[in-house]
Amino acid sequence: MDIIQEILKLKKERNAVIMAHNYTLGEVQDIADYCGDSLELARIAAKCNAEVIVLCGVRFMAETAKILSPAATVLHPAVDSGCPMADMADPEEVKKFKADNPDTLLIAYVNTTAATKSEVDICCTSGNAEKIVSALPAGQKVMFLPDANLGGNLIKKLDRPMELWHGCCPIHDRITPEDIQLARKAHPDAIIMVHPECKVEVTALADMALSTGAMLNFVKESDAAEFVAGTEIGILHRMRKENPDKKFYPLDCNPVCEDMKKITLEKIATVLREMSGKVELSPEIIEKARRPIEKMLELSK
Repeated sequence: MDIIQEILKLKKERNAVIMAHNYTLGEVQDIADYCGDSLELARIAAKCNAEVIVLCGVRFMAETAKILSPAATVLHPAVDSGCPMADMADPEEVKKFKADNPDTLLIAYVNTTAATKSEVDICCTSGNAEKIVSALPAGQKVMFLPDANLGGNLIKKLDRPMELWHGCCPIHDRITPEDIQLARKAHPDAIIMVHPECKVEVTALADMALSTGAMLNFVKESDAAEFVAGTEIGILHRMRKENPDKKFYPLDCNPVCEDMKKITLEKIATVLREMSGKVELSPEIIEKARRPIEKMLELSK
């Protein structure tokens, strides 16, 4: 029995669903029941009735699935697959900031740990951050965490002051204006899309800054034939699969998230076979962390 057949057999036996982020390996996306960005996967997890969820993504995504589907057994195929950005918002540091600034609303990017989510007021993703921030009262003080790049792009676009945390995605943060200029020269007919986790000076040079989900929708609907995807290269697999008549190019700096690539077919089969890699969160953390996520889902309808 090959690995794919084994996964399909085990998935049926376990009454499991497999969810994969757009940045995972192509073969992982192909075996998944659902692929998406953080917002899409959160929405799916909130409505999921499966007994077992195999979350193929980094640790905070598996935690989010457990928070939104506490009755399910959530399996994470690579327990060492973390997110450097999420670790930049230490829950104790966030708790202290909240205590010292009681009049400031804390908006946390979903790229945060469950413990950190339990200390904030609202969560957001790159796909709904603009909508959520726009809905706040004009005079409300806001701390946006942990991604200063996403927050900076929101400040520029919405002309709304916010405090920014000292965090970033190292993969997107290392994309430079020169990378965009090189892409423009190499592919003059292509539309250049970047992720809003990139620096403000990078998004300013691109044709548009979009979440991965929005990128995928845009290229489907666009009449253009060529696109540069200024984000983690895993998304190119789905773009090419869904749009075989169009051309897609990565940036020359080759933005790769090694943590996302730790998820493999072999590890998916292992957790389904052994029921290992279970995500365990205390009832208190689940209850407290669910509130800002549910607030996000409510505001992003």
